[in-house]
Amino acid sequence: MIFYPLLRGVRVLGTDITHAVPLTLFAGLGHLYLGHVDFMLLAALLLGSLPAVHLGARVGQHIPDRLLRPILASMLFSIGIKVAFF
Repeated sequence: MIFYPLLRGVRVLGTDITHAVPLTLFAGLGHLYLGHVDFMLLAALLLGSLPAVHLGARVGQHIPDRLLRPILASMLFSIGIKVAFF
């Protein structure tokens, strides 16, 4: 969001999802190769994340950009802090 300030929030959301798909695919293939895949956990994650992505994309189209950008920025920042320190 810092690098593309003129990009609408809904486009940032879509771009984030688009980048996450191949990244997750290759990380998953790496874990599959190493034999570290819990298929029950994978199914649960897919069952929860696919509808959530669809719902988030739909809702994101109806939220004004001036509200969506701070929400996305704060969520990304808090997730980054959590990953960095916990």
